[in-house]
Order: sequence, then C-alpha cells, then structure tokens
Amino acid sequence: MSLDKVIAIAGKPGIYELKQQTRSGFVAESLVDGKRITVGIRHNVSVLSEIAIYTLSAEKPLREVFQAIKEKENGGPTIHHKVSKDELEEFFFNVVPDYDEDRVYASDIKKVVQWYNILQAKDMLNFEAPAAPAAASEEEE
Repeated sequence: MSLDKVIAIAGKPGIYELKQQTRSGFVAESLVDGKRITVGIRHNVSVLSEIAIYTLSAEKPLREVFQAIKEKENGGPTIHHKVSKDELEEFFFNVVPDYDEDRVYASDIKKVVQWYNILQAKDMLNFEAPAAPAAASEEEE
C-alpha cells in the first residue's frame, strides 16, 4: 500500500485511510477503530507520503523512516509512543542517526512511532516507492 491514501488530521488522534471524495471534502476511515468520518475542506490534513524528517544533510521521506524502523524491529512493533522523551530520542537516533535535533521535536518522534505501530498492526508497512518521473517518460517512448 502507498502512503498516498494515509492521512493525519489535525485535532484527531491516530491516522486515517482516505476512502472516497465527496463534494465538500472526503470520507476517511480510522486505522485505529475503523470508524468512518467526513472531513471537510476546512480541516488541516497531512498526507503521510508528503511528510519528511529533517536531517543534517537533507529531508528524509517518512516512508524511508518507517522502513528503517521496520528493519530495526524485524517487522515487529516498536517502542510505545508514551515512553519518556529521552527514550524516544535515543530510539530515533538509532533509526535516523543524522536527524536534526533542533528541528525534530519529541512530539514529532512520538507521532512517527505511534503511526508506525498503527501501520504495523494493520500490516500496511509494504510501501511502494514513488515512481520516478524519468522512468515514466521512458515507458511512454
């Protein structure tokens, strides 16, 4: 599954899967409890495929961070998102050693860990890499 259909909604816990578009927004299903909600255009929504983590050299896509956690945990669940700030930062340093500590806060790490555990519980960690534009143009020729 691609992260293009997985979203985080500001003010709502957990993450959601985009189900269908409506005239005034869209319908999303919670990956935590399966409840469907209608999301209007006024909600602040983030698509997980568009989220990246700041590193000292560049931004690292969330998909790559999830993959690194998956490899570290051998595909299993990781630490709980409610552990102490120091434990979260130590864990994240082991996963993304060059993350920018000045711009990546403990609350950001907490969200990444929580989202990873939700996706892992739903067996949704097999991400397709985004298709490169050059590869698409070569196929057309």
